Amino acid sequence: MSPTRSKKNSKPVLKVGDPSRQTGHLGRVFAPPLPKDNFLDIQQIKEYLPHRYPFLLVDRVTVCEPGKRLLAYKNVTYNEPFFLGHFPNQPIMPGVLIIEALAQTTGLLAAETAPSVLGKGKTYYLVGLDKVRFKRPVIPGDRLMLEASYLRHKRNIWAFSCRAEVEGELVASAEIMCAAAEQET
Repeated sequence: MSPTRSKKNSKPVLKVGDPSRQTGHLGRVFAPPLPKDNFLDIQQIKEYLPHRYPFLLVDRVTVCEPGKRLLAYKNVTYNEPFFLGHFPNQPIMPGVLIIEALAQTTGLLAAETAPSVLGKGKTYYLVGLDKVRFKRPVIPGDRLMLEASYLRHKRNIWAFSCRAEVEGELVASAEIMCAAAEQET
C-alpha cells in the first residue's frame, strides 16, 4: 500500500495497516524499520535515567542514532499528577515539564553516544537553556514526540537542539546544555 496525498496540505498520508508506516515521528516517515536494538523500552530507559514516576517523562525511545539524534515519546494521560492543578478546568502540561522531557531525551542520546563518559552510573544535569519557544499547549491524550539532535560538546558540557511535537505540529523547541557527574549513592 503506498501513501496517498491529502488535498488539504499535499503531504503524504499513510493508511492504517500500511506496512511502511513507522508512526510519523515529528512529521517524518521512517523506512525501512530500524533494527530492534535501536529501541529502548521503559525498563531500559530506567537503567540510564535516575528519574522515577512522576518525573520520568520518556516512555519509549523509537530511534537512536548515537552521535546524531534520538527520537522518543511521552504518552500524556489525564492521570498525570500535574493536571490536578494545571489547570483543573483546562488541563495543560506545564511547559517546564515539556523541557524536562526534552532534557531527559538528551541524556539518553548522550549516554548512547558516549557510554563510557555519560552512560549508566552517571547523573546528567541540566546546565543551560537557549532559544526556548512554546508554540501550542499539550493536553491529555496527546503523544508528545521528542527529538534531540547532537550539536557539540566541550569538556563535560554537551549541547543539543531539541524539538517536541504533537501530531506533526511543533509544540516546543530549545537548545539544551547538560553535564554528567558520578551518580551519588
